[in-house]
Amino acid sequence: MTPSSAPSRRRPSTRTRREAPAVGMSEAVDERESSAGGRGRMLSGPVLAWAAWDWGSAAFNAVVTTFVFTVYLTSSAFGPESETSAALGAGLAAAGLGVALLAPVLGQRADATGRPTFWLGVNSLGVFVCTAALFFVRPEPGFLWLGVALVAVGTLFSEFAGVTYNAMLPRVSTPENVGRVSGLGWGVGYLGGIVLLAMLLVGFISPDPGWFGVTHAGGEHIRVAMLLAAAWFGLAALPVLFVVRDSGPAAGTRPDRLPGAAPRPARFDLVGSYRALWATIRGLWRSDPQLLRFLLAAAVYRDGLAGVFTFGGVIAAGTFGFTASQVIVFGIAANVVAGIATIVAGLLDDRLGAKRVIVVSLVAMCGCGLGLFAFHGAGPAAFWALGLPLAAFVGPAQSASRSLLSRHVPEGRHGEIFGLYTTTGRAVSFLAPAAFSAAVALGAALVGPQSQYWGVVGLVLVLLVGLLLFLPVRLGHTD
Repeated sequence: MTPSSAPSRRRPSTRTRREAPAVGMSEAVDERESSAGGRGRMLSGPVLAWAAWDWGSAAFNAVVTTFVFTVYLTSSAFGPESETSAALGAGLAAAGLGVALLAPVLGQRADATGRPTFWLGVNSLGVFVCTAALFFVRPEPGFLWLGVALVAVGTLFSEFAGVTYNAMLPRVSTPENVGRVSGLGWGVGYLGGIVLLAMLLVGFISPDPGWFGVTHAGGEHIRVAMLLAAAWFGLAALPVLFVVRDSGPAAGTRPDRLPGAAPRPARFDLVGSYRALWATIRGLWRSDPQLLRFLLAAAVYRDGLAGVFTFGGVIAAGTFGFTASQVIVFGIAANVVAGIATIVAGLLDDRLGAKRVIVVSLVAMCGCGLGLFAFHGAGPAAFWALGLPLAAFVGPAQSASRSLLSRHVPEGRHGEIFGLYTTTGRAVSFLAPAAFSAAVALGAALVGPQSQYWGVVGLVLVLLVGLLLFLPVRLGHTD
């Protein structure tokens, strides 16, 4: 279905949705889309600008929260490791709670105003400011909570920006290329993070002095790296803000009303927004329960996907004998492989359907995980042989989940539903860590203290449960 041949955007019945599977894709050609160069071309200006945001957003995810700044913040310079780690954990937990509570209603407000690009810009600015402000966090105990606060607030802005960013996918794609566009964005996100991380490692973090005479004294190398990470993200975020323009609610289509759904408040009212959100959930349960079942299944297996990267380095070092430098090298290789695989999988998404991509990815990951469990004593070579394919399937499953949801969200409610997508993921984010820990404890009881490799079984179990929940979901023949 091309945009020019689109029917009216009223919510069709289940039968109609299966005959016209483009529900959730914006189908009217308006001035905004025409000026953006159209959505049909894979490498159009809007697509490249949208994907550039994903390339830049890795500056916060990879450099701030994963590999560089949080490691710096929990070092002995800020106090005892137990205190710094507890402080960081508390800050991130508070941020996670805030995201879970506010993501759907803020996405709802972006839908109601018809200005997703504006809200993407506001939240991106928040990420930029918090990242740049990390420059002022000196390696002294008195700066610990400033660092924690900036990371936590930056996480809030990053997650809120991600909701709006994901919800913009239908505005830069068509039902025919949404899988490729989603895969391109997710794939370049992986690659962008690794490119920036490599630059910072070579230019500032490893050498002393580094580029421009930056030294390690007073944590200068880490603090300057944060300025460059902020600039990296800021520059990459700009194109989408100028290319994919907002037209306001009057120029777009009317948001679909769900059975039993309450009208959304004209002004931001937290209580009213939650009332409308609950009505939306009830309306979805009556009119499209499969969509809610997908949100539940995706929340479970996405937590398993996150667990693969969270615990991958731990298992590599503790079970397969990797050194610290070998873990970093593997991490770089895994992200590059995942990025390329995700871009390629986007082609299969459009040809074969997102559901097939997700199922194949989850089955392959379960197989690789069990292989790691079986060959836990074979050393680094076994981890390279099975760990890289395992990492390669993470991105395709994530990207295909985004494109699948995007195809089936009621028109005008992408921000709200993608907010629910984020919230459900946050709600079960304890599953993979808990399963990993429980499996290690079970292994210790059965085989003795050298049982870390049993944690792989816990991660596989989470993926398997998510897969079993997902298999009965039917969102249409384009799944």
